[in-house]
Amino acid sequence: MTQQLDMLRRRHPKLIYKQYTVDYLADAVHFSAEFLLLPNIVFRPKTIIQGVSEEQWAAMSPEVMNNFAFHLGMAEILSYWKAACPSEIVIEAGYLDEYQLAWWHKLLINGMGEFFYQNQIDFTAPDFVRLYVSEQVTPSPLLRFDNPLESNSVLVPIGGGKDSIVTVETLGEHIQTLGTLALNTTQATEDTIQRSKSSRTIYVKRTIDPTLLGLNQQGYLNGHTPFSSVLAFIAITCAALFNYRYVALSNERSSNEGNQVFHGHVVNHQYSKTYQFEVDFQQYATRYLTASVKYFSYLRPLYELQIAALFAQMKPYHSIFRSCNVGQKDNTWCHSCPKCLFVYTILYPFMSEAELGLVFNHDLFARSDLLPIARELAGLADVKPFECVGTHEESLIAFYLAAQKYRQRGQNLPIILQAIYDEALIHAADLPARAQALLHAWNEEHAVPEHLEKYLRQKLNTMVEQITWA
Repeated sequence: MTQQLDMLRRRHPKLIYKQYTVDYLADAVHFSAEFLLLPNIVFRPKTIIQGVSEEQWAAMSPEVMNNFAFHLGMAEILSYWKAACPSEIVIEAGYLDEYQLAWWHKLLINGMGEFFYQNQIDFTAPDFVRLYVSEQVTPSPLLRFDNPLESNSVLVPIGGGKDSIVTVETLGEHIQTLGTLALNTTQATEDTIQRSKSSRTIYVKRTIDPTLLGLNQQGYLNGHTPFSSVLAFIAITCAALFNYRYVALSNERSSNEGNQVFHGHVVNHQYSKTYQFEVDFQQYATRYLTASVKYFSYLRPLYELQIAALFAQMKPYHSIFRSCNVGQKDNTWCHSCPKCLFVYTILYPFMSEAELGLVFNHDLFARSDLLPIARELAGLADVKPFECVGTHEESLIAFYLAAQKYRQRGQNLPIILQAIYDEALIHAADLPARAQALLHAWNEEHAVPEHLEKYLRQKLNTMVEQITWA
């Protein structure tokens, strides 16, 4: 551990989850939590679910809402714990049994892997962090929500990228009661919702306590937290409030691949998007929150490259989607990050130059400064980019398909493709067969309900029938 971390852990030995609140005010449900970082730093994150009617609020018992509120607070802990990594996390706001304590500890160790790696923190010591319930708390499990919900209603969280577009478009062709969820909405999210067949949008505002941002300026620790785990608890709360049977995320098969091994553990930037987390969360939610809502990822059977091929056919969305985290607030593409290069690469085989020009106004393959990122994407460097990007195999295949497209036009390869060709593609065997296998692949390790799965299979089959050149 670094000297800075040792100093912070001595100065701040405990983070205490003191309490939570939940109130109904002006057609919105207001949640807050209070954390005390000893000796004297208080955090109060807030979440507001908007557009809740008096009837919807009245249908939820106070005990059920308290349970959701308590768990929304639990989901926020990691964002504040990371500032000093105290060796103890004490829960005073509610009760957790041994299964729950183990579940949250697993999320901390796996979900914070990138944070540990980037800050070079050895998290493997048995006493690194202890999560426990205060002796003051009486064992009294909070009440689950078990009301029956509309049988074929689906809520789709929208992030403004291509993945959630493929989900909402595919389901929108078949599902009558289709809703969308916008958490801290962006322009790309709004534009996506406007073009979709969503019958209702639930808006949620999540606010980070500014005290945390101030600590970051003072040298406290900062880094990646498992955001999708927070989204999971928010989404299932919204589904219960607004009568949705299913929450359909858009996490794909590719997210299961890690970025690096650190202290014997696989570090995965996308841990809370993995199938492992999906299964863990659904089991936890069914046991402690609600058995009425089913949480799953609709795109789990597919690779990112397959999703890109499907998205290429959804032309009304080409000019409005955004996947770049750097330019998210400005609704732009930065054209310089791993996410931009990856999206450009996987779309290139399936879109014309004119169509791609509606998305990017740069030829990213001509950018020599992006070569280190290209090598990382293709598995030619030590570390995979800490971004939501696809597997090394599909990046390599996407580079291959893009190079084939240039050659079929009789054009010389641009600098990025030429470099990847010289270092990897020229030595790779069976690339055409590998490309076909990837585009036809279907991952059976998923939790998609059978009656919804068939719509995605149909879309995939139609798409691959049209691709004969790979």
